[in-house]
Amino acid sequence: YLVTPKSNESLRKNLSQIRKVPRNFTNKKSIFQLSASGNQQNNEVSDALNESDIEARKIREEAERRRQEEERIRMKKQMKIDRLNAIPEDAEAGTVEEFMYKDGVKDILEQLDNDLVGLVPVKSRVKEIAALLVVDKLRRNLGLDTGVPSLHMCFTGAPGTGKTTVAMRMGQILQRMGYSRQGHLVVATRDDLVGQYVGHTAPKTKEVIKKAMGGVLLIDEAYYLYNASNDRDYGQESIEILLNVMEENREDLVVVLAGYKDRMDKFFSFIPGMSSRVGNHIEFPNYEPEELLQIAKVMCRDLEYEIAPDAEPVFFEYIKKRMTMSFFSNARTVRNAVDRARMRAAIRLFNKATDKGSNGMVSKQELMTLEKSDFVSVEELAARGDNAIVE
Repeated sequence: YLVTPKSNESLRKNLSQIRKVPRNFTNKKSIFQLSASGNQQNNEVSDALNESDIEARKIREEAERRRQEEERIRMKKQMKIDRLNAIPEDAEAGTVEEFMYKDGVKDILEQLDNDLVGLVPVKSRVKEIAALLVVDKLRRNLGLDTGVPSLHMCFTGAPGTGKTTVAMRMGQILQRMGYSRQGHLVVATRDDLVGQYVGHTAPKTKEVIKKAMGGVLLIDEAYYLYNASNDRDYGQESIEILLNVMEENREDLVVVLAGYKDRMDKFFSFIPGMSSRVGNHIEFPNYEPEELLQIAKVMCRDLEYEIAPDAEPVFFEYIKKRMTMSFFSNARTVRNAVDRARMRAAIRLFNKATDKGSNGMVSKQELMTLEKSDFVSVEELAARGDNAIVE
């Protein structure tokens, strides 16, 4: 029986007719069969009526729930309107400079300028994100509606172009502005996230995410998480966990995906859900030779060294030659070259101090200066071969 509330009355009439037994029935067996049949039909009709009542009650409850939800949304909007109307037109939330200084954001941006040579587009993008956070905080002070923006990022560029340094500074900015609890940086690769057997990937990925909560998680060469040639690769499980965390915990974790631009573009084409969750794309260009020389000077300054004037041309020519060879990594190559120069300088000073004709004394200036002979020359580089792994 298909019963609706409108047919309840007709069903009740049929039920009363079913219950009537003709008086001229003399066969007791026939009367019993008819009574049993009537009882069965009576039960079926009663069940149908009960189902109809339950369905009608559900419809009423759903309508009431929707009405309450609409009323809640209306009241929330009205509260916002009332709050805005209560704010005087000339109300001041504070100055941008005040927040930049008070929260230490200006200091971090200046430190970023000192740490990174060049990279003007990168620094500008970081300042834009910082500006968004400052203005958002000013709005919050006035009671205006604010929402946490999507802060997940993608850093593209060759190795040694400053991606890790920028990620670390971004974590500090977010922490100072109150968008991150700790602002620390956790760097991970596929080996840290993906397991080697069934049931191994999820615990590894969750453990790394747990360490990064409240800060920034930088996944270097993120495209290695996805293996297009193997649909059973365990990296897919790690990606699914990351996607969920990036959506559900975006207020407590910033995920930065890093790698070469062409490979990252291909990775996003395979995982569209990842691309839609990343709102900030920053490209890190390769350094020019002049910038790499300046980076070397900054590194030496931080280590309390200085490059001798006649050593600068030697190092500059070395950089230009090294850029044409294999395994070049921008600032990383420069750092390795400076470390090699420090080692050569130490050997030079040690041999000089232990020479038979020496008094063993070493001056402060000597300890702080990297001489021409301390740097690898272009001739030495060429003698090792173009494919040699050298610094």
